[in-house]
Amino acid sequence: MNRYDFVYIFDVKDANPNGDPDAGNLPRLDPETGHGLVTDVCIKRKIRNYVALTRDGKNGHRIYFAEKAVLNRLHQEAYEAIGEKPQSKKLPKDAEKARALTAFMCGNFWDIRTFGAVMTTEVNCGQVRGPVQLSFARSVEPIVTLEHAITRSSVTNERDLEKERTMGRKFTVPYAVYVAHGFVNPFLAAQTGFSEEDLDLLWEALLNAFQFDQSAARPAGSMAARRLIVFEHQSQLGNAPSHRLFEAVTVARKEGVEVPRTFGHYRVEIDRAAVSDAVAVLEKP
Repeated sequence: MNRYDFVYIFDVKDANPNGDPDAGNLPRLDPETGHGLVTDVCIKRKIRNYVALTRDGKNGHRIYFAEKAVLNRLHQEAYEAIGEKPQSKKLPKDAEKARALTAFMCGNFWDIRTFGAVMTTEVNCGQVRGPVQLSFARSVEPIVTLEHAITRSSVTNERDLEKERTMGRKFTVPYAVYVAHGFVNPFLAAQTGFSEEDLDLLWEALLNAFQFDQSAARPAGSMAARRLIVFEHQSQLGNAPSHRLFEAVTVARKEGVEVPRTFGHYRVEIDRAAVSDAVAVLEKP
């Protein structure tokens, strides 16, 4: 496997792409510029959920950071597989057995061999650096956050019966296009066992994850993956700096559009002259 860099473009309409729990669930934003943000952790969660949904039960595709997972129980499985008893917070003294623990976790859990994991809990399985990492997604333009007052006809307890209903708030972004950057490190891929098949599943998940992420905050069709532009290098070390490749992709509002409300109001251009001949540009459907 060679090195990959990629640009991931998605949009949001009348939804909250990533609420900030420290700010009352307001959409995350850069306080200095007003640009919207979606964390890498949020995007990875959607990828994990997609893999769990579509590859459930398939060998080697379990999800480590799953909903309500008890991590120490998963670590215990690794110790049982190699015939060892765990010592509190310590790895086996035998380096080969310690590597066997990590290999078991990478081989069984798709998200560990993809994104890595710190498994230094009470039942210690070490830590893994993942070959795939993502940046925060940032909106192309500053976002507007709308606050909507909502009412609930039910009440929480009997004391509130006289009130008849309670008030709440809901936040949405009218429209915005977000851009995230990512990479695949082939050297770490060799260490974790991340394969070409795993890579294909990553692309599939990025393109389809929003289809299975609907909620009250993100109704069906309110978020969509619009473009996935992949730069495939011809060597493991790479043939161009990542930032140069990312700068070759421009996402901007079309001339004459005052208030963008659809992806068609934006243009996406790739300056292929700025991309090395040793780097293939792949646009995933």
